[in-house]
Amino acid sequence: MNAWLIRITPDLRNRTASRDLRDVIAIHRRVMALVPDNLGPDPRKRAGVLFRIDQTPTGPVLLVQTAVEPDPSRLPERYGTIDTRDIGPLLKAIRPGMRVQYRIAANASKRAVTGPNAGKVVPLAGAAVDSWWAKRATEHGLGLEQAHIDPQPAMLGKSQPVRHAVTRFDGTAVVHDADLLRTAILTGIGRGKSFGCGLLSLAPIR
Repeated sequence: MNAWLIRITPDLRNRTASRDLRDVIAIHRRVMALVPDNLGPDPRKRAGVLFRIDQTPTGPVLLVQTAVEPDPSRLPERYGTIDTRDIGPLLKAIRPGMRVQYRIAANASKRAVTGPNAGKVVPLAGAAVDSWWAKRATEHGLGLEQAHIDPQPAMLGKSQPVRHAVTRFDGTAVVHDADLLRTAILTGIGRGKSFGCGLLSLAPIR
């Protein structure tokens, strides 16, 4: 079971890095540069690429997860500080009953069946967002203990017209089904996986 997590702290003095952070399409292309070319018709899915931008007190951090070994040397020179970690051992250590801290930035949405938006995917709001995450967590092997919900700025594309609503969920949970959870970590949860949504991060509570 192979997976890597790349933590990139962009140097905001670098024009390329700063420009990328304003355009989710550019970020998508940048993270795809970390994996080999010629991966077929769905390279993101085949390489298991997921990413998330975390806002920290010292600035944005770009987290990228891949299922093939990444090559950080393919990033532009002086793009930022880069740390790569093999998370295969963490995935293997997941077991039922384990308590974990989690974080995910997700596109809580549904396809409307009635009204003026019938047939379109629309973002959820209010209590529906809580329910969306509670249902998805259960479906993917997590029993929630705590959930803190924090709406994030929408992921916007400048080079292409893209807009994805984003909600960050943080909290603690108990692993109920280790296999379902491992699959969720490797493949992501919800819509918008090409645009900074769906990456589930875990840390065991010791």
